[in-house]
Amino acid sequence: MEALIPVINKLQDVFNTVGADIIQLPQIAVVGTQSSGKSSVLESLVGRDLLPRGTGIVTRRPLILQLVHVDPADGRKNEDGDREGEEWGKFLHTKNKIYTEFDEIRKEIENETERISGNNKGISEEPIHLKIFSPHVVNLTLVDLPGITKVPVGDQPKDIEVQIRDLILKHISNPNCIILAVTAANTDMATSEALKVAREVDPDGRRTLAVVTKLDLMDAGTDAMDVLMGRVIPVKLGLIGVVNRSQLDINNKKSVVDAIRDEHAFLQKKYPSLATRNGTKYLARTLNRLLMHHIRDCLPELKTRINVLAAQYQSLLSSYGEPVEDQSATLLQLITKFATEYCNTIEGTAKYIETAELCGGARICYIFHETFGRTLESVDPLGGLSTIDILTAIRNATGPRPSLFVPEISFELLVKKQVKRLEEPSLRCVELVHEEMQRIIQHCSNYSTQELQRFPKLHEAIVEVVTSLLRKRLPITNEMVHNLVAIELAYINTKHPDFADACGVMNNNIEEQRRNRMRELPTSVSRDKASAAGPQGEQDGTGNWRGMLKKGEEAPGSGPGSPLKGAVNLLDVPVPVARKLSSREQRDCEVIERLIKSYFLIVRKNIQDSVPKAVMHFLVNHVKDSLQSELVGQLYKSGLLNDLLTESEDMAQRRQEAADMLQALQKASQVIAEIRETHMW
Repeated sequence: MEALIPVINKLQDVFNTVGADIIQLPQIAVVGTQSSGKSSVLESLVGRDLLPRGTGIVTRRPLILQLVHVDPADGRKNEDGDREGEEWGKFLHTKNKIYTEFDEIRKEIENETERISGNNKGISEEPIHLKIFSPHVVNLTLVDLPGITKVPVGDQPKDIEVQIRDLILKHISNPNCIILAVTAANTDMATSEALKVAREVDPDGRRTLAVVTKLDLMDAGTDAMDVLMGRVIPVKLGLIGVVNRSQLDINNKKSVVDAIRDEHAFLQKKYPSLATRNGTKYLARTLNRLLMHHIRDCLPELKTRINVLAAQYQSLLSSYGEPVEDQSATLLQLITKFATEYCNTIEGTAKYIETAELCGGARICYIFHETFGRTLESVDPLGGLSTIDILTAIRNATGPRPSLFVPEISFELLVKKQVKRLEEPSLRCVELVHEEMQRIIQHCSNYSTQELQRFPKLHEAIVEVVTSLLRKRLPITNEMVHNLVAIELAYINTKHPDFADACGVMNNNIEEQRRNRMRELPTSVSRDKASAAGPQGEQDGTGNWRGMLKKGEEAPGSGPGSPLKGAVNLLDVPVPVARKLSSREQRDCEVIERLIKSYFLIVRKNIQDSVPKAVMHFLVNHVKDSLQSELVGQLYKSGLLNDLLTESEDMAQRRQEAADMLQALQKASQVIAEIRETHMW
């Protein structure tokens, strides 16, 4: 059991070498208010004066104090083999420097505190590590924390109370930490700040040991019997009273050994029945025993934690990769892996599949069949065409002669105008696919080929090559899509089977409507006269532009007072206005509308099918097929190897840190394994 504490000290040394506190090792944290006697308790445990003294906040950085018991015969020797002393100290930040004078140790603590925390009484979370070797100490690991204060003094920060409180809670929240709550006997135990903050993280008091200092300074006629018996504040780990040196004793250079002797005499005189269960020596033995049992209870969980961290750091180190030896092979391997992952992302077979959003080939499919398809379906076959536009196109197609039939050229002019509207969404489809293929580059860099993060210049070069390849294919694909629409515009195939069927159905409907109108005519009017009267009557409404004016309206330029009153203005081009169409005009417009809609749907179906195919062939598949050769041709050059395979500045450092941490964890695992072999738990 006694060897457990050196094991923890050894683990602490292992993790100190890498400057990490990821493992919460068992330790004892000393908590108390300013001037409660914390420093005196620690010095009594060490048996030497080694801590800074003064007023206000003296302890401004956590001091991790490791006490290591050594055999008197194993005292430290110098290079000549001569014995130099039986007590010495070492700081972590001074490496292997040995301190045999405890005044030098105190001075070094003051200097190191000011180096980090400054000289304005501010505090710092960065600890000072000190190890004391002595035959007069028991094996312990103690953490001296800044004293609890309420009011900032001098040039202390306004929130000094909060800073100190947060620092204390950070240490004592560790479930592997024993809390040594120090309270002066001449204060009310019920208002003890140390016990109050300890209860916040240890409400049951299972890992709290209370220490009552300054028993000799209580008011005359009072004693601490009830307190020492645990009747005032019950603490499960116990309550121990001690007598510290006064400031006068310290000024008079009273040794710790003499103080401990006087303490024993005081306890025998004042508290004879409790003398054997109080005092500095009993406190040291109790702390040693508690820490050993605590370490024994913590070791299984500690071993599990170390093994988990070792696996995590092994994985992290593997992700950083090994230092490059064969540059040519490494470059070719990275290029090939990126090209493979890029193509796999398009095909949907990538190792890393997005779960938050569509990516790669799935997104391209969505663009084709959802975005592009819905956009085309939302295009109205007759959008932008009014009845007057259709009627005007019919009139313009007839020339100077009145027409007996709807001119075919008017249908072609109008349907081409509508088909042209399909070009813009088609080109937008190309743009969306191009953007997604650009996004795949970043996806592969972030998830699939993390090795590229090691070589930022290679990553930039690959991105540039792929971007350039996509950029070159974009105008080619756009031209092809433009040609697809141009092909539809080049020849209006009125003999298309689907269009011919639609025309047949439409002609039958028109003929049926004509027969219905003939049946509705009065019997006194002959069919022939009705047939002859129809065109003549319609001629009045459609033979000239004036028929489109309302009754009573004058033609432009012929109003009262006009110099052209009664004259014919051959340059006048009247603007059509809304009016009720004649039956023939309405019939002609309906015919054109139905023809346009029928043919437009045929073309839209063709475009909806052919544009995705063109994009896949000219953009997606071409990039997939040529990506590997393009990357190799642009980057696999001897003159670029050194530059492309230059690691990022912090990668080598991170790899070394991960390797050091992994080595420390492996050493810690070996230390714990040695304990199991000796059946110590």
